[in-house]
Amino acid sequence: MAGLATVDSITNPDAMFENACIINIIEEVTQVDTKKKMVVLLNGTTIDYDKVILGTGSVPVIPPIEGIDLKGVLSLRTAVDAENIKRFMEEKKPKNLVFIGAGFINLELGALLSEMKPDYYNMTVIEFLDYPLPLMLDPELAAKIETYLVEKGFNMMMASKATKILGSDGLVTGVEIETGETIDADMVMLSVGARPNLELAKDMNLELGKFGIKVNKYLETSNPDIIAAGDCVEKIHFVTKKPSPSQLRGPAVIQGRLAAKNLAGYKIEFPGILNNSAVRIFDKYIAATGLRDEQAQEKGFETISTTVNSRSKHGMIPGVKPWTLKLVFDKKTQRLIGGQIISDSDAAVKEIDTINALILGEKIIPELTTLMCAGNPDCSSEPSLEPITIAAEQALQKLK
Repeated sequence: MAGLATVDSITNPDAMFENACIINIIEEVTQVDTKKKMVVLLNGTTIDYDKVILGTGSVPVIPPIEGIDLKGVLSLRTAVDAENIKRFMEEKKPKNLVFIGAGFINLELGALLSEMKPDYYNMTVIEFLDYPLPLMLDPELAAKIETYLVEKGFNMMMASKATKILGSDGLVTGVEIETGETIDADMVMLSVGARPNLELAKDMNLELGKFGIKVNKYLETSNPDIIAAGDCVEKIHFVTKKPSPSQLRGPAVIQGRLAAKNLAGYKIEFPGILNNSAVRIFDKYIAATGLRDEQAQEKGFETISTTVNSRSKHGMIPGVKPWTLKLVFDKKTQRLIGGQIISDSDAAVKEIDTINALILGEKIIPELTTLMCAGNPDCSSEPSLEPITIAAEQALQKLK
């Protein structure tokens, strides 16, 4: 969208497959005959198999709103979607942009477009829930992002429901919300979630779970010769040990690698997901992993949470940038089960990966008070102010 990357730069070239002696066929699969162990392509070609890996991905959730088929109502999931958005904007030059859904895709796209053409667009974000980034942040941190976006000129309509998309001559002209209010719109970006693409899996009579194809820890389906990975499969949350929705790039990449290793003879288990994610919105870097405080309580955990304000460098060094860390603990076991970061520094936000590893390591509050991180005045806060240990110290006090 910003001209910083091309489609070719984010897709694997055919030569990569050819050099690895992989036959690369671009064609739709219409059927997998599990009895004959044969894949049927749209052009009529058939391919015999010993094993099949299903990676059918996910598709955007399209809510049943009147006017959803109007030209100018767009969603972003694939490179083709991005090209369609770019083409529409070049042709129609929309000024009034409405984003239905306040997840990271819509907010990142809105920020990116604003950076490309400052003070040009009228941006409105409509979110059914009470605050932005509801799958990443708890309310008090999300409120900071909402305030920040309002300062950037966004019209943030939280706790609002889009009920109708208005149009004229087949082209979008506005969005009506539940109260009857109408917002002018030359383009509508729709991003309210994704669902697994299960058409082929259903035709193959594979066992399905609540959130996708049911697989074991080795990504094997109910058919021993069919492996599935990525957005199309149901994943187990590492903390709750229960099925959880997840359509994120990180787990998909790791599951793809794991499927290959297990086919090669290794027996490596998929550990489960924490749905760790990160996004940049203007100069704010936001990341989260594990369970949010509200989410954990809804799932029956009694939680202890602590929030610490930190800085990207030693206080004596010029260029210090603030960042905020929130940790969530299970009071009963004292285990770390979630973390959130809002930062003005791209370096500090990567601490989310440290938190992710600590959750996977099942670390508890007392252990985190002794976490020793590398310290340097130019690239970290003072060791005495390292926020993970400070948050653990505060949690330790709350235990009493």
